Amino acid sequence: MSKERVIRIAVLLSALMATPQLAPAQVMDWASSPFNWQNSPQNWDNSPLNWRNSPNNWENSPQRFGNDRIIRGPTGSPEGYAVPRQDGGVNFFGFDGTRRGYLPPRQN
Repeated sequence: MSKERVIRIAVLLSALMATPQLAPAQVMDWASSPFNWQNSPQNWDNSPLNWRNSPNNWENSPQRFGNDRIIRGPTGSPEGYAVPRQDGGVNFFGFDGTRRGYLPPRQN
């Protein structure tokens, strides 16, 4: 997944999280479902306790210059970070380590 795609997705999701009433209703397929183990917060790969997803990991820090994982709000302030998953999806976290959402891998 390209950095530009992760950044565009992160900006879009942060805008949608800020205004949930504007989010379009969607039919959810199994790949996008939170009940799918690949998307579950109980899955270790999605847990903030996993070092890869941790807010204490330097890769996820807003203090790291040029960090392409940082999600910025409408005013440009950092609001969270995006962590690419091994399956091609993306997990989104707040700086407190709370998992805010995910993007399932692209289906071909």
